[in-house]
Amino acid sequence: MNGRVIRIIGVPIDLGADRRGVDMGPSAMRYAGLNAELLRLGWKVEDLGNLEVPIPETREINNKLLKYLEEIAKVNEQLHLKVAEVIKEGGVPLILGGDHSLGIGSLAGLALSGRRFGLIWFDTHGDYNSSVTTNSGNIHGMPLAVANGIGAKELTSIGGEQKKIREENTVIIGARDMDPEEREMLRRSKITVFTMNDIDQRGMKEVVHEAIRRASLETDGIHVSFDLDVIDPLEAPGVGTPVAGGITYREAHLAMELIAETGLLISMDMVEVNPILDYKNKTAELAVGLICSAFGKRIY
Repeated sequence: MNGRVIRIIGVPIDLGADRRGVDMGPSAMRYAGLNAELLRLGWKVEDLGNLEVPIPETREINNKLLKYLEEIAKVNEQLHLKVAEVIKEGGVPLILGGDHSLGIGSLAGLALSGRRFGLIWFDTHGDYNSSVTTNSGNIHGMPLAVANGIGAKELTSIGGEQKKIREENTVIIGARDMDPEEREMLRRSKITVFTMNDIDQRGMKEVVHEAIRRASLETDGIHVSFDLDVIDPLEAPGVGTPVAGGITYREAHLAMELIAETGLLISMDMVEVNPILDYKNKTAELAVGLICSAFGKRIY
């Protein structure tokens, strides 16, 4: 029996994107047997339920370059306090989304806890936009930039004014759809970006080993933020922003298995499951499987 406890935090938010439906992601993953599967692996599990999140129909967009800014900031204020509390109590936060704007709160909570952490960000997008570079105004395309102190103060100040990540310990895996200005900002940073071309040429094993090396250098552990749109939509159809040409089912599981082997996983986000676009809960079931691989499930 694992002595530590996984504490599940649901964040049913779809304010960060134009397409509705990812607010049902936490329920879809629970319905796919998440809690029971983690218990079967020997973990203690406590489900803390969902944070309160307003629905878009009850709110107005006041800034088209930062849609639902006030509401998203309030949700992430809640989340960052909850994440910090779980870590300080010795638990492992597992945050279920919802769109990727929740990454603002999860990373701020990690920083508030005092843990020195590295970050591996699985995503087809860079999520490194701001109101200056965005084409859509959707905040789910901004959380990594916010964590690095770039963007609206209402977001960057959550959990304190300091940057929430260390660039040299931050790695993006699976990128294949980035805005031109976003790409240039990432190139000027010390963040490591492995695109699908890197995975094609080097293989997932080598890419993940290098990501782990960078994320674990002089840190207490690794936070994994996994956006299901990094997987090819043929295998994960129910996602908020599908883009063809993603990683495969087995590449995704291999990445999680390699991270689990390190024993360095201290928290995790699983985001952008959209049941409206899914087929028989296929994507939510895949998400549950990946979570289990990250927490130690093996084929043999």
